[in-house]
Amino acid sequence: MKAAKTNPRYTALVTMLREASRANEAGIWREIAKRLEAPSKNFAEVNLGKINRYAREGETLIVPGKVLGSGILDTGVSVSVAALNFSDAAASKIKDAKGTCMTIEDLVKTNPEGKKIRILR
Repeated sequence: MKAAKTNPRYTALVTMLREASRANEAGIWREIAKRLEAPSKNFAEVNLGKINRYAREGETLIVPGKVLGSGILDTGVSVSVAALNFSDAAASKIKDAKGTCMTIEDLVKTNPEGKKIRILR
């Protein structure tokens, strides 16, 4: 039997993602929900260097975990990054590079179809 999440934000987020997946036929939200149901020790931790390598124009990156501030964000494009959490250094560097930091909840509300989103882990 799978242990229940104790953080109410995670349970509410998984429910929101599953509903968005069904309502919009967007498989990306089902995939993110599945990853967030796993133990939190398995959540992704992505450094800015990886975001810098994979960011493309007009694309939003989603991290089902935490974005860390190691690395440089020097892309010629401003990036939009959605994650469960951001370190203070990562949020500062993304904003300095004219990018956007948002929660996964905000991304689901603004892009319920899940278009032009890349999952980083």
